[in-house]
Amino acid sequence: MAVTESVAEDAREEARAVHEGILRRQSARESAARTYARALPIVPVRARGLTIEGADGRRYLDCLSGAGTLALGHNHPVVLEAIRRVLDSGAPLSVLDLATPVKDAFITELFRTLPPGLADRARVQFCGPAGTDAVEAAFKLVRAATGRTGMLAFTGAYHGMTAAALAASGGAGDVRVARLPYPQDYRCPFGVGGPRGAELSARYTESLLDDPKSGVPLPAGMIVEPVQGEGGVIPAPDDWLRRMRRITADRSVPLIADEIQTGVGRTGAFWGVDRSGVTPDVMVLSKAIGGSLPLAVVVYRDDLDVWRPGAHAGTFRGNQLAMAAGTATLAHVRENGLAERAAVLGSRMLTRLRALRDEFPCVGDVRGRGLMIGLELVDPEGERTGPGEGPLPGEGPVPGAPGEPDALVKGAGPARSPLPADPELAAAVQRECLHRGLIVELGGRHAGVVRLLPPLTISDEQAAAVLDRLSDAVAAAARHRRDHGRGRRRGEGPAPRTG
Repeated sequence: MAVTESVAEDAREEARAVHEGILRRQSARESAARTYARALPIVPVRARGLTIEGADGRRYLDCLSGAGTLALGHNHPVVLEAIRRVLDSGAPLSVLDLATPVKDAFITELFRTLPPGLADRARVQFCGPAGTDAVEAAFKLVRAATGRTGMLAFTGAYHGMTAAALAASGGAGDVRVARLPYPQDYRCPFGVGGPRGAELSARYTESLLDDPKSGVPLPAGMIVEPVQGEGGVIPAPDDWLRRMRRITADRSVPLIADEIQTGVGRTGAFWGVDRSGVTPDVMVLSKAIGGSLPLAVVVYRDDLDVWRPGAHAGTFRGNQLAMAAGTATLAHVRENGLAERAAVLGSRMLTRLRALRDEFPCVGDVRGRGLMIGLELVDPEGERTGPGEGPLPGEGPVPGAPGEPDALVKGAGPARSPLPADPELAAAVQRECLHRGLIVELGGRHAGVVRLLPPLTISDEQAAAVLDRLSDAVAAAARHRRDHGRGRRRGEGPAPRTG
């Protein structure tokens, strides 16, 4: 027995040495721009479903899922089989934009899932393999179709890291795109939240577009995320999204839905816009549509298809393995009702997580849609901002646009005024999660939101384990904060972001 234990300990030591050596070489050789690797010092060597095994032998529950790329989790059998079929067939693996049976099957399955009103008159453009290139293509498309140049985007948005996509994101340093207020309850830009805050956002948008002295000429398009992910997991109210659709349609402004992270069942509907019944003019898609492999496309209404040949291209737009994996993923999600499953399970997870908000003052808000969930960490000793508890004095029904649903124009203020975001505490929760074998992401305006993006295939038992570990991590971080105080003096700035 002693010999066996000694051999096992030697194996563990060897594994730890391999793990530490790889991390050490990564730190020495890779760019300072690396992000996830800083907060998640693991070396994945095997993975299946929700589970990752590291080089050091530890197992983790992965609620990062490649930033939402892995709708079916790691190495799902239907995805692996689809890839093997292409490899075994002898088919070419990269064909630029030539037609192939693999591409034809992918487009057919994709069009089967599109919102009503778009599928029967859609065109698709395959882009470079990253979602940001699809955003760039969408902007070029609507500018060519309308003859206009300006774009409308929303505060807190994230659309990618290339020039035009970054210019439309919340962290842009050089403003080339007009910004609109994105409605939210906890940190409402108008200080009221709820339907009233969404109504004010819509009215601001109308005023900006219709006021000849607003300084914002009629734009080429508006881009919106049905749920802001990097912005802090903030779902767009359904009535507000429908209002944006009417505002843009009435002014002949193409509406672009950024479904890069919200698509393929993530939010409890196949596409994030499905819940509101909105049919956009353009959809930008990536992440899960490639079934874990790089793939990005723009889908748009046929009357916008004014491009000349070569107006947008990319060497790797003919990735056959990604198209095969994507077809298998889209079909599996559709045929097995995984979007509906995400809605039910996500609702149960949110209910349990909201109990943490009542238990720990450092949990400011819990929100999400489907299996896209965020937990915002705050400083309970900070100064509250906003109107205070309940509605503003004199709050009540507000006249809306003719025919506007009452739900959009009635309402009270936020349930409670927001406390300052606490990125240091959020980072501590992330570390405590990793210590317990749970991988989570951070996001939000100040990197103060712990994000869960588990695969749609997560079981009830696995979901319970995720929530147990996250709850323990929040308790441990809060306890450490209470016993030892803040590790960073106020004013020193937020912790580095991870994504």
